[in-house]
Amino acid sequence: MHFAQYYLDCLSQASYLIGDETTGRAVLVDPRRDIDDYLRDAEAAGLRIELIIETHFHADFLSGHLELARATGATIAFGEAAETGYPIRRLRDGERIFLGADAAAGGGAATDGAGGGATGDGAAPAAPSGVTLTILATPGHTPESICVVVHEQPDAPEPYGVLTGDTLFVGDVGRPDLLAATGLTPEEMAGRLHRSLHDKLLTLPDATRVFPAHGAGSACGRNLSTETTSTIGEQRRYNYALQPMPEAEFVRLVTAGQPATPGYFAHDAALNRDGHPLLDTAPPAALTLDAALAACRDAGAVLLDSRPLAAYTEAHFTGSLHTSLDTRFAEYAGSVVAPGTPIVLISDPGTESEARLRLARIGYDHVLGHVPDPAAELARRPDLVTRTHRLAAGEVPPGDAQLIDVRNPSEYAAGALPNAVNLPLATLPTSCATLDPDRPVVLYCRSGSRSVIAAALLEARGFRDVRDIVGGYEGAVSACG
Repeated sequence: MHFAQYYLDCLSQASYLIGDETTGRAVLVDPRRDIDDYLRDAEAAGLRIELIIETHFHADFLSGHLELARATGATIAFGEAAETGYPIRRLRDGERIFLGADAAAGGGAATDGAGGGATGDGAAPAAPSGVTLTILATPGHTPESICVVVHEQPDAPEPYGVLTGDTLFVGDVGRPDLLAATGLTPEEMAGRLHRSLHDKLLTLPDATRVFPAHGAGSACGRNLSTETTSTIGEQRRYNYALQPMPEAEFVRLVTAGQPATPGYFAHDAALNRDGHPLLDTAPPAALTLDAALAACRDAGAVLLDSRPLAAYTEAHFTGSLHTSLDTRFAEYAGSVVAPGTPIVLISDPGTESEARLRLARIGYDHVLGHVPDPAAELARRPDLVTRTHRLAAGEVPPGDAQLIDVRNPSEYAAGALPNAVNLPLATLPTSCATLDPDRPVVLYCRSGSRSVIAAALLEARGFRDVRDIVGGYEGAVSACG
């Protein structure tokens, strides 16, 4: 068996290539949009990707099933409850997919022995062998969620592992409150999730390896581990959401204190369901500063500064937004830039293509171009330049300042500065309407990066006096002894 995990740190996202080395048949699960790594590795291993399985309609990134289907001719498959704007194969609960010797040639991986009918001389088909996948319908995170159990042989006494999508993470379970589950309440979805976990996943042997679709940092859960694999036994013992409790207590637990939902999530879930244009890999066009400013004025574009935090705070174009490539660039961009907004990149030379690709991974394709040498342009046009106003840790804010904590609700609940109001970064584009733009605003996060992103957003919205606390909450607490 060929089994490979592809983990993308900047989105905390995992995808999987599974193949039978005897037949060369392979399946790709939860692909990202840039697919070159999968194609290269499959070719090197002598594998043909015949089936693309999505464990659910992802909300935090744009899936690569359309790109991969175009490149390979593979069939796209979802759980039976999925309704899409493009042709798919629906996978039913309990269905087995054979990648081994009896799979139907030319028609993709066979199901439950399908395609193995009688031979030309009337002999019975051979028993299935080789890598076998079993589909588990596991609604809860979304209605169409599935998990994929992997066996090296169909009669193996224990599974090799289970791909759990966003149903079960290492240290957490999928959140039941995202907009991908429109029409059902979080409580209804949490009840389904409880039954999926206990009636399906926790019936697997303890030694079964767990391969989730996300790791630490993802907004798809609140307590995800930095580990990218585990076992059913470890999760049974240590995962807080899998401890013995009544279903009602589980529902209360997993619906409370979830991270704020970034604004682009509903946009991506819809594109993953309905379809989207294929990825454009061309480098972004070079724009003069005058052309970039004209795009902002005439086309509603935004300047998105992807340089490191220190460079941005020292000098940036007035009104530009910020999220650095050395942080969760795409997720934060999707929190402060509305879907469909034209974007001009302010990037360090040589990083503009990376910035564009990372935006494309969340479906932000409308990048008009980039300003090739931001440092030179900032020096040339000091009339267009602003410096971020920052307070040292322990420095006293202005007496009439509005103190805003931009961390997630669970972080705020665990400890906050006196008189701080919690407005998470992901909700700030709308919640900032509750603030007075004529009064000073002081922002803080955990360590300082999210508060700079928030400060840039408020400055772009016309707030006159915006500052953030260097070192965030941790720095402020340390400075106070």
